[in-house]
Amino acid sequence: MWSLPLLRKEDLGEVKKRVYKIINGEIPSKKVLENDKFYAFHDIQPVKKVHVLIVPKNHVSNIAHLNEKNADYVEGLLPFVRDVAKELGISKDGYRLIFNTGEKAGQTVFHMHAHLLGGEEMGWPEA
Repeated sequence: MWSLPLLRKEDLGEVKKRVYKIINGEIPSKKVLENDKFYAFHDIQPVKKVHVLIVPKNHVSNIAHLNEKNADYVEGLLPFVRDVAKELGISKDGYRLIFNTGEKAGQTVFHMHAHLLGGEEMGWPEA
């Protein structure tokens, strides 16, 4: 699970270490689904009834840092999100997928990750 210190801005090396420890099971998490490229787990500070984080196993800081050398790290992400939503039982009623990219967008953990939200009705826009 994300530990509280990870929610504050840290140096990139520490973020990478914590994310890899979550993926490798050294830091406990409530896993939803995993494949060779992605890991999905429940957020420890959910903002909705269902709040899951989806992380690529290879490091990319955020969408703005994708390039021809690392774009394959996230190839297949949307089908994985679809499978996570099915696993959680929220695929029929709908869900929201959010990427915070950069500090001004609210990104606090600089390892690209998506927030999958659902399980309840949501308005638009929501901050």
